[in-house]
Amino acid sequence: MMPAFSQSSINKLATCDKRLWDLFQEVVKHFDCTILCGFRNEEEQNEAFENHFSQLKFPDSLHNKQPSLAVDVAPYIGGRPILNDREAACIFAGRVLQQADILGIPIRWGGDWNGNGLTTDNKFQDLFHFELKPLN
Repeated sequence: MMPAFSQSSINKLATCDKRLWDLFQEVVKHFDCTILCGFRNEEEQNEAFENHFSQLKFPDSLHNKQPSLAVDVAPYIGGRPILNDREAACIFAGRVLQQADILGIPIRWGGDWNGNGLTTDNKFQDLFHFELKPLN
């Protein structure tokens, strides 16, 4: 059976830009995953900052735009989200980045902020974060 999002994931993804919606609707067909967060209001963003899940306070995160230009997504393996396995997060991100490339959606992953293919040169690891790159 093909993986599909739960209603909770659909509701969170619905707060995101259509390009992120399109991307993750395609990703979930090939790699089961769960949407952790789309749009964040002021309280949610500042809580994420205080808990060191974000380096930005409201309203400076792409999660704070409406629709959200960022989404946090985790692989879903064995009936649960995988949140503490760096390698699983990296494998999943590779699949997401590949699908984004196929669809022509410019994204950036929080495990490789500068997009150089290395995860070891990040000062801040956000392995479940994907955001739309600004169009230049």
